[in-house]
Amino acid sequence: MASPANSAGVLAGAIRYALGSLTCVTPGFLAWPTPCATWDLATLLQHVNDSLAALHEGIATGSVSVTGSVSLAPAVETADDPGGLVATFRDRASQLLAASATAGNQDRCIAIADRRLAGRIVTAVGAVEIAVHGWDVAEACRCRRPIPPALATGILKIIPLVVTDTTRDARFAAPVTVSPRASPGDRLIALLGRSPQTPSATQSGQSAGIRGEVT
Repeated sequence: MASPANSAGVLAGAIRYALGSLTCVTPGFLAWPTPCATWDLATLLQHVNDSLAALHEGIATGSVSVTGSVSLAPAVETADDPGGLVATFRDRASQLLAASATAGNQDRCIAIADRRLAGRIVTAVGAVEIAVHGWDVAEACRCRRPIPPALATGILKIIPLVVTDTTRDARFAAPVTVSPRASPGDRLIALLGRSPQTPSATQSGQSAGIRGEVT
């Protein structure tokens, strides 16, 4: 199994990549479909914001409240106000980066419902979640933003910690076949059930949830 030793660095890269995808978001795109089945862009952004809050809570405090403050969203986050959704992402991403970089947080055990996981494992899950949804956001906005090769390679090394035969059906569609010469970013997206060459409206990738689903 891949080592999670550098999962904090991969998480930081995933957040930087996802932040870049947010520059594509405008009000007219919020009702558009995404690679996440049944989700429009506004719903996807809300989900990512909830995930960022859950990740920060777990890494910073050692436990995640599956219900409660993690599920609450600021009143400004509406389908007519992309600024609220985007600003919330940036704020929560900044908090998560600070928490994941704090000495000792990677070594603590994190309680999620009835499970206890190493901080590095939770960080690895967060890196996968944020990177793939950063790609989803760009695709929903019809922006071509492949996941950078170095970031994708780092995630591919830790992905056995996140995607297993047990967890795939609950979080991701079946892998998509790509050329052996495909870039690391395209191989990662395909592994997570998305087609790098297919428009968002016809993709069927499922959501990679974090709240209460970490295994």
